[in-house]
Amino acid sequence: MLRIDTAHAWPLHDVAATRAIEAAAQARLPPHTLMQRAGLATARLAMALAPHARTVWLACGPGNNGGDGLEAALHLQRWGKHPVVTWLGDPLKAPRDALAAWHRARAAGVPFAENAPPLGPLDLAVDALLGIGTARPLTGRIADGAAQFMACGAPILSVDLPSGLNGDTGQFAPYSVATNSYSALTSGHFRAQNTLSLLTLKPGLFTGDGRAAAGQIWFDDLDTGDHTPSATAWLGARPAARVRGHGGHKGSFGEVAVIGGATGMTGAAVLAASAALHAGAGRVYVGLLGDGPAFDAQQPELMFRPPLALPLDTATLVCGCGAGNAASALLPKVFGAQASVVLDADALNSIAADPMLRHLLQARGRRNRVTVLTPHPLEAARLLGCATAEVQGDRIAAARRLAADLHAIVVLKGSGSVIAAPGRLPQLNATGNARLATAGTGDVLAGLIGAALADHTDGRDTFTRTAEAVARHGQWADDWPAGTPLVAGALARGGDAN
Repeated sequence: MLRIDTAHAWPLHDVAATRAIEAAAQARLPPHTLMQRAGLATARLAMALAPHARTVWLACGPGNNGGDGLEAALHLQRWGKHPVVTWLGDPLKAPRDALAAWHRARAAGVPFAENAPPLGPLDLAVDALLGIGTARPLTGRIADGAAQFMACGAPILSVDLPSGLNGDTGQFAPYSVATNSYSALTSGHFRAQNTLSLLTLKPGLFTGDGRAAAGQIWFDDLDTGDHTPSATAWLGARPAARVRGHGGHKGSFGEVAVIGGATGMTGAAVLAASAALHAGAGRVYVGLLGDGPAFDAQQPELMFRPPLALPLDTATLVCGCGAGNAASALLPKVFGAQASVVLDADALNSIAADPMLRHLLQARGRRNRVTVLTPHPLEAARLLGCATAEVQGDRIAAARRLAADLHAIVVLKGSGSVIAAPGRLPQLNATGNARLATAGTGDVLAGLIGAALADHTDGRDTFTRTAEAVARHGQWADDWPAGTPLVAGALARGGDAN
């Protein structure tokens, strides 16, 4: 069993891939083996998490996730704990393995109860209601069981997934596209302190509401081997420390030119430029689209130029930060540049509103020019011509659709940002937190990506460098001093809160 952290990357498998792995393992193992292993893993983790618990309540659903919980109860009983099981199954309808686990638990004298027993703060509640078994709305006794969990007062350990969470999308069932909300029952508030993901790690644990709902994630492959070749996505690692060679010079690490900052919004462009500067770009230019300063006394390293005087074919271009409507006129020249381009904010809105700009962007991609888009969910929805709720309902699918349509790398921002590109498995970012929910942090991210694309010293591909910039942005927020407000200007200085 492994505790999942961000020290290195992890392969992720969607529900369909997990089902295939499960079927293959069951075909070569004796009957009931996988469920017995899952129950043992759950019981071991329960003992490790709550060694002083007297009572462990296990709410077991009607399917195989419930069977895993029943097997865990049997082990906890043998080890001297006091498990109490609420089983929502039907002996006449239960799957074969789950029914066998029910018989074994009853034969061992495991106590069964209709509702949750009284639980103290040191006790434990095990959520084995649904796992990956359903994307249906929570109704009836399942809904009642989930509601009891939210009110039980004890720490919660979810088996495989927090019940009702979609393993592919990271959203709770039901998810209403019309209202951009969950049912009154879940309302996104189901929170497990720990989740044990069995057989594979599921993408939904690491994006959308999954990050908050799952708590600390643990993983046990149930001794079925390495399934990396069948991964459907990746969880990225936190960025490694970078060491520059002594022979490098400012030309070695590339140029970044930031185009944006219409009148009244110059701060956005300066934030992006500052981030690129502090991320290590060799030279950073700023081309303001409105009235603004020609010099920054706090950052004299930034070189201000008229937008058309910028090195459009040699510098990595970051366009759109605070650009307003002025972005539209300059975007055709940006799309024609040979250099790498990062498009954010108003550049994305201009493309969504103008079919000709969209066509030029697609043509740029077909010429194999590097373009990175950094939309938040609303901007992604405008580009896709759909509701924001549809984007959030399946963030990975939305990012992949956008990348395929616009022939670009897409960073769909949010909890568990998604990095997608044509022909690549999507990557989920594991760093970052709610401190980033403040004005200007998206401009900082655009500048970081620009600096990463400008630096060709390490030979990595653009997708990898983009993903690392996203991870670094989140890591700066994760390292932010507790109790100190995060502001974008300080974040742009390399995460320096002082």
